[in-house]
Amino acid sequence: MTNEELNALHAEGLDHPCLDDDWVTRLERHSLGWVVARDDDGQLVGFVNVAWDGGVHAFVLDTLVAASHRHRGIGQALVRRAVDGAREAGCAWLHVDWDGGLDRFYLDRCGFVPTAAGLHRLR
Repeated sequence: MTNEELNALHAEGLDHPCLDDDWVTRLERHSLGWVVARDDDGQLVGFVNVAWDGGVHAFVLDTLVAASHRHRGIGQALVRRAVDGAREAGCAWLHVDWDGGLDRFYLDRCGFVPTAAGLHRLR
């Protein structure tokens, strides 16, 4: 996976201009692991990052599927592999937060349960 292809997928998935972020370094430094999906032509069409606290808590971040490949089960498969990977790494908890429109995806399709949580916006 290259920075260029992940920056493009991230921009499409989160509807912002394409940035020039160094994803490779960020992922290697801060992630327990990540999962990608590619189409038959090798194009990056899905991604999920699993960050962690170095202990028993892991966090699903940046679940992304290219618009042309949505509603095919790719996102669910990515998250399922992220769950398996966090479990295999010895984590006891996998956290995720999402925008309200993704309730059915995370709760019904991916098996997460709602929890009380807090968020403090920093910028």
